[in-house]
Amino acid sequence: MASPLLATAIIVASCFGPLAKCETQNIMRQRCATSVDIDAEMSVAEATADGPGPLNLKKALRSMPLDKADAALELIEKLTRNVVRRPAEPKFRLIKLSNPKISESLTEVPGAVNSLRGMGWVDGAADGEPTLELPIAVRLAFQVEVVKIIEAKDYYKKERENEKRGQKRAKLAAKDPEKRALKNQFEQDRQKQIADQAAKGPARASKARKLNDAPNIMRASDLGIGVSTGG
Repeated sequence: MASPLLATAIIVASCFGPLAKCETQNIMRQRCATSVDIDAEMSVAEATADGPGPLNLKKALRSMPLDKADAALELIEKLTRNVVRRPAEPKFRLIKLSNPKISESLTEVPGAVNSLRGMGWVDGAADGEPTLELPIAVRLAFQVEVVKIIEAKDYYKKERENEKRGQKRAKLAAKDPEKRALKNQFEQDRQKQIADQAAKGPARASKARKLNDAPNIMRASDLGIGVSTGG
């Protein structure tokens, strides 16, 4: 059913000739453009939503092990870009999961295959081997899928940096008890040295007193030896 605006434009066109006809065409073009924009917005919203759905692409791309994510994302990005550049090429819409490189970087990496499923790839089989196939009706776009892959790469980069910082903090924390033990040992040695010096001080003083309190010693002069008697 035509909208009231469109119906009015048609009536005006029939009444006022070519000028109104041009205006009618302008209204119809604006209506079509608006419809395309709304469809595009809905497509992006559906692709980026965190709500319910078969698989959420953003979450799937960020669910892979940290040590395997880079290689998986590189391959996923390459496969995705191939489809974006040449969407009608059949070979780019088929992934053989048994391929050694695919198996190492995707099939055996938790979350990698689910990321592809989140883009619209579906499970299939060819020559008795498992595959992923991208239906011809599914269109991948740079501004949606490729951008999300790039964002996932940045996410893992930050995660690795956080992990390194955490490891550094843990290493420093492990060293702290050792530092405290060394400091305590140093303090104990210092106190012992002070105590030893304090103990030696009274001993030296006592020895000096004993020497002073000793009986008088007979000297040669007391016996007249070496003493001049004069004339």
